[in-house]
Amino acid sequence: MRNQFDWREGNKVELLVDGENFFPVMLAEIEKARYSVLLEFYFVSSGVIASQFVQCLSRVAQRGVMVKLIIDDFGSYHFTSADREALKAEGVEIVVYNPLHLSKFTRNFARDHRKLLIVDQQVAFIGGTGLSDVYWLSEDEGCPWHELMVRIEGPVVMDLVTVFNGLWQRCTTHLLSPGGSVEQKGGAKVRVCTVQGLYQQDIKASFLARVNSSNTRVWLMTAYFLPSFSMRYALRRAAKRGIDVRLIIAGPYTDQPWVFHASKKYYSRLLKAGVRIFEYQPRFLHAKMSVVDEWASIGSCNLDHWNLRWNLEANVELEDDQCVDQMAQLFDQDLSHCQEVTYDIWSKRPWYRRFKETLWAWISHLVLKIR
Repeated sequence: MRNQFDWREGNKVELLVDGENFFPVMLAEIEKARYSVLLEFYFVSSGVIASQFVQCLSRVAQRGVMVKLIIDDFGSYHFTSADREALKAEGVEIVVYNPLHLSKFTRNFARDHRKLLIVDQQVAFIGGTGLSDVYWLSEDEGCPWHELMVRIEGPVVMDLVTVFNGLWQRCTTHLLSPGGSVEQKGGAKVRVCTVQGLYQQDIKASFLARVNSSNTRVWLMTAYFLPSFSMRYALRRAAKRGIDVRLIIAGPYTDQPWVFHASKKYYSRLLKAGVRIFEYQPRFLHAKMSVVDEWASIGSCNLDHWNLRWNLEANVELEDDQCVDQMAQLFDQDLSHCQEVTYDIWSKRPWYRRFKETLWAWISHLVLKIR
């Protein structure tokens, strides 16, 4: 199946690790805006970080910059009316995706999980962050979530504008005016890849194609590991071919403990096949990144069954030696903060852990229909 977007040459890509590094860069870019700021975020929660964005967006809107914000109704539950009204008072237009309502039944599960910021249709940020203190501050101000974003300049930015514009038109029936052409800024080859629920899963299809044709390595970092059969089969098959298959998965620190336990159901066959599994220990690993040979993907998609079944997702894929090497180095660094799960240790786990894993796995199969 052909991807919706083509590969674009001539892009500049910068990897930004953790909130203390990417939030200041994002805010600084918004401050420089001259024409437009487009934002699309799943998780928006009022607090220190959200206030900084509200104030920054208000200032640029006062200068006459067009500011459009798409937020998910479920993900922005803790984004206060006061913050929303402060933005609207300055002319910021806010669209809420798929408002929750009992009459919608399972359609309430469909969420906009994308994380996207585009300034002047020239500079874009994409990754896994939300506008929330958990990515910079935590309850004890010592354990923020581990997260990744990338800053992009170049022709591929216009494809990200298309992604935003498509949802804006779907929600409002209005199409935003596209900007002019974007000049080449660097040497990175980049492609936008998306998921739109069950009927369009380019991110998954692209990842599987890469895994099935891999030659040296398949490295996957994800917060929630509830993979479909096709994902599990591809990873096992690659490992049996002698490919270096490694998974970094969120460890004991997580916002979804049931996923942490349910995911263990899939460890046994993967470990037997030679897949190496590492659980991140210091804090909650919320990053979503994969490296296969000299190709990489990063964005909002966890490649878990829930994301692929219900959500709108957006990643960027890269074929650039410098960018891929940087992501591989980060993966290698994060391994030093992980505890490896070996089959010998795994097979000796106590009965009560096995029971908890089986129970949550059964519930996840029932709810998500994972095969």
